Amino acid sequence: MKRNPIYADDNVESIPVLLKIRLPSLLFGLVLGIVVSFITSRFEQVLSHNVKVAFFLPFMMYMADAIATQTQSIYSRNLKSGKVKFHIYLIKELLLGFIVGVVFGTISGFVVQIWFHDIHLTLSVGLSMLAVISSAPTVALLITQTIQMMHKDPAAGAGPIDSVIQSMCTVLIYGTICSMIFL
Repeated sequence: MKRNPIYADDNVESIPVLLKIRLPSLLFGLVLGIVVSFITSRFEQVLSHNVKVAFFLPFMMYMADAIATQTQSIYSRNLKSGKVKFHIYLIKELLLGFIVGVVFGTISGFVVQIWFHDIHLTLSVGLSMLAVISSAPTVALLITQTIQMMHKDPAAGAGPIDSVIQSMCTVLIYGTICSMIFL
């Protein structure tokens, strides 16, 4: 028997029900947020080698989260119709992520080169932006689909979980690319 999720609706649900729906994903995010801080500390050598690397980490994290939020919002809204074909979304989001990643990676790299005249930083930011943005929609889609399959409200759970996982992916991708280029 298929269970229908309880959707977080402030107009209808009580505070205890809303907390029950919303707190698990936020607590998961709290724990993984601490893990993200630990992962970031693992890239101390590259950050101390060139402090300018740190300038772009918030920018990368924002872009990953913005792209992922778009994917989640559209997919979550369409899930309610019951007519969603996951494989079609997956293929399109892979392509959209790659196209936007190429464009934004190129623009970001161009700006960094004009601003700092540092080819290593330019390559680090441009390639990382390509990788981060290319992966963000797919990660967001997979998280949203997983929460839906668990019969939970993806609008309440996917956002917080995806934000912290996107942050983790961004730190890992950017830190690794910067380490490979600078060290």
